[in-house]
Amino acid sequence: MFTDMVGYTALTQKSESTALELLEKHRGLLRPIFAEHAGTVVKTIGDAFLVEFSNVLDATKCAVKIQKTLRDLATGAPSDGRIQVRIGLHLGDVVHKHGDVYGDAVNIASRIEPLAEPGGICVSEQVYYKVRNKVGLSFTSLGKRELKNVEAPLELYRVELPWEKKQEMNEEADVSRIAVLPFVNISPDPKDEYFADGLTEEMISTISNISELSVISRTSVMSYRGTNKKVRDIGRELDAGSVLEGSVRKADNRMRITVQLIDVRNDRHLWAQSYDRQLDDVFAIQSDIANRVADALKVKILPDERQRLRKRPTNSTEAYTLYLKGRYYWNERKKESLLKAIKYFERAIGLDPNYALAHAGISDCYSVLGDHGYLPYSEAFAGSRRYAAKAVELDDSSAEAHTSLASSLVTNWDWDGSEREFRRALELNPNYATAHHWYGLLLMKKGKLDEALREALRAQELDPLSPIVNIFSGVVYSAMKKYDVAEKQIKKTLEVDPNFIPGHSNLLVIYLRQGRFAEAEKETRELMPLINSDARSRPWLAAVYAFAGRKGDARKILEELGGGTPHDDDEYVSAQGTVTTYLGLGEKEKAIGLIEKEYEMHADWLAEMHLDPLFASVISEPRVVAVMRKIGLAD
Repeated sequence: MFTDMVGYTALTQKSESTALELLEKHRGLLRPIFAEHAGTVVKTIGDAFLVEFSNVLDATKCAVKIQKTLRDLATGAPSDGRIQVRIGLHLGDVVHKHGDVYGDAVNIASRIEPLAEPGGICVSEQVYYKVRNKVGLSFTSLGKRELKNVEAPLELYRVELPWEKKQEMNEEADVSRIAVLPFVNISPDPKDEYFADGLTEEMISTISNISELSVISRTSVMSYRGTNKKVRDIGRELDAGSVLEGSVRKADNRMRITVQLIDVRNDRHLWAQSYDRQLDDVFAIQSDIANRVADALKVKILPDERQRLRKRPTNSTEAYTLYLKGRYYWNERKKESLLKAIKYFERAIGLDPNYALAHAGISDCYSVLGDHGYLPYSEAFAGSRRYAAKAVELDDSSAEAHTSLASSLVTNWDWDGSEREFRRALELNPNYATAHHWYGLLLMKKGKLDEALREALRAQELDPLSPIVNIFSGVVYSAMKKYDVAEKQIKKTLEVDPNFIPGHSNLLVIYLRQGRFAEAEKETRELMPLINSDARSRPWLAAVYAFAGRKGDARKILEELGGGTPHDDDEYVSAQGTVTTYLGLGEKEKAIGLIEKEYEMHADWLAEMHLDPLFASVISEPRVVAVMRKIGLAD
């Protein structure tokens, strides 16, 4: 059994003393319940327990007793005084050694626990088949899940606790927190999938204009495309009180859109409508849906919001269709897809030169091309800035355009201008998770870590299933030197997506900063096949070796890569790993020289040097201070 407290990290940020008090109370409550069911506590890991039982029936009964006890104690208690835990159970052999337990069973149980709901229990199929007819409880399959370092997908089950059904019916979910689920494509041509996806994204953007609604972002809702999950389960997973779902059928220049709004608390339909119209009417339909949703949820639309809802971004239906295709490929985030997206956006602009969103789309493409090293920084970010500025010039009321411009100004190291644009974007659309995320990144680079964390957590609230948004809060914690919290946050993200490259890359940096070299090397080796580029990954292995004192191994890697700035075909490769290696080797002159070259390349990672303890030996050197001054981050 693995148990883990819910919300402990967030509570620690608010009040460390309250968090520690609650942690001790939690331990005092659980230990007697473990003993009552013949459970042996193997160890505690922060706010988690690892417990061993001699049989699976005792373990399951113990888990249920824990959740009932904590639920009963929570009744009437203040929100920051309630204790909730997740519990994961797995059945298998373990090996005892030096007072600890090892083996696949332990690993699997630890991977299962984060998939349980707060106050819930998640079990493996081995547990399910042993206890399903013996505990008087129902189980719901969560399907087969891939777990990190587990060879084959494993079917998992959710334990349906006796009080949950009643609790769900009476739960005061916030109906103004809404999830727009992916529209189902029922068009004759399966290639029209782009239109269904685009319409989903546009509906999210349109409804987000209503400030009294909190709208879940695209990344999180798109994970439910094609799902058979019940609306109530989706609402619970996203913490949404209402759900908008629908379908779209497109044929030539006609479309049929069917939508329905559902109150998650009781599965009651609040409103439903079918639209059988010409494609030219798509903007009027989006506006009407947003208004009907607001009416059904009894929220007020402010005059300027109503004006934005009525606005047509373009008068060209063909340009709109090309724009949706561009966004479809932009969301794939691959080099070929981004270049294809630019072509679609350019064609849209060719039909309507005043189409602000298409200009913003090209800006976003160049931004990602630069971030991923697909184009040299200076070339990519110049293109991003040019198109974003044009988008804002064409439509000053577009939150997306202001966000694109703000992002491009960050890459130009215009900190004040960028912050001004982010604030304007969030004033126009406070529900825009991307703006919160990127604004948090700006604040972090400026050293405003508390404010950066606030934006990171707000982005997480609006886009709870986005891997990159969840990783970002871990990045901020790492900058705060709260490495245990950062590690835990990033590992939770990797539980859901074990192959997520930014998760592994940030985790290896966290280990390196703490001097945990064996773990840093292991993380780097997990990262290497995912990146599949020696020039991009091996400098980081060299950096680990350098700081671990294996200087010969580090130099050998640099020699094999040619030394200096690494290359990968015709794509720019960041020299951050190589610079870090030189710092580990104590070769400060080489590190500083490469930092100066990276400044000429306009490398955006330079703005985070002052946050990284690995750069402590050079951050006060005059030449590095000069670089930081040019960037605008030195006194």
